[in-house]
Amino acid sequence: MKITMAHGSGGKSSAQLMKDIFGKHFRNDVLDKMEDAAVLSLPASDESTADGSAVARIACSTDSFVVTPLVFKGGDIGKLCVCGTVNDLLMMGAVPKYLTCGFIMEEGLDTDLLDQLVGSMAAQAREAGVIIAAGDTKVVEGNGGLYINTTGIGLIPEGRDVSSSNCRAGDVILCSGNLGDHHACILSHRMEIENDITSDCAALNDIVDALFDAGIDVRTMRDVTRGGLGTVINEIAGSSACKIELDEDSIPVSPQVKGFSDILGLDPLYMGNEGKMIAVVPEAQAEAALAAMRSAEHGKDAVMIGRVLEGEGAFIKTRLGATRRFDVLYGEGLPRIC
Repeated sequence: MKITMAHGSGGKSSAQLMKDIFGKHFRNDVLDKMEDAAVLSLPASDESTADGSAVARIACSTDSFVVTPLVFKGGDIGKLCVCGTVNDLLMMGAVPKYLTCGFIMEEGLDTDLLDQLVGSMAAQAREAGVIIAAGDTKVVEGNGGLYINTTGIGLIPEGRDVSSSNCRAGDVILCSGNLGDHHACILSHRMEIENDITSDCAALNDIVDALFDAGIDVRTMRDVTRGGLGTVINEIAGSSACKIELDEDSIPVSPQVKGFSDILGLDPLYMGNEGKMIAVVPEAQAEAALAAMRSAEHGKDAVMIGRVLEGEGAFIKTRLGATRRFDVLYGEGLPRIC
């Protein structure tokens, strides 16, 4: 087998690659959980006791960004790399604290553009409340491209237990807003299609803070990136050994993105995002959780899109009243979206 662009889609091919090669060699209790970020327990001091007191829980995540174009409506690779890594930490209930960054620059990259992108990265880090604590640069042959790797560290406050394996029958699925904006924005740039679609690229600190400040018992959170909502829901259903049923009519998509996707034959269920998340909460707290999410700037369009049921698998109730099963993204999707 040779690596293809499909292996970077975040869908079935990516998962198979993780299982067959990386999972085979790197397998361990932390990595095998396949969360958005690894949850690590570290002694807070030499006086840590055997009963677990004075132990700090941290979240750690790393990501690489290869998006083209480097600058797009609503963001750029500098903003994107901070948002992507911060969001992965947030989805584990962590408070993001530090980032590292590695820049791989192709020969011919314009230094004025580089200055713009690094400035954008610094501004987003300040907004997200994280410190860029270490970095590295490398230069390779090429045509002026840029790739950025970031690693993030965050602290998980006592009492928070967020995991894709925590869902249970009776929970509800909440989505923070319209899906597909980033995917449609990037594709529009590449196809030179003029429209007003803007990437949703954003750090989601405000939504997560609002949920926990409201006392919501958050079971699971996931940011909906490569592979789209369809892939994320399948992964959660598998991790929690449960059945999740979405309501097609409730899945939020803007009129502009819906029209764009209809013309090109795209399914918003599998379109990538960089500023949207889902939260799984007990049904009794659904209204309070929605109110909390809607109180945040990046969650003002939050809606309930589905439920957790007894059984297994991912299903969607269509507009015609039928119920069908859906799988993770299969095939290439849109390469180099993040």
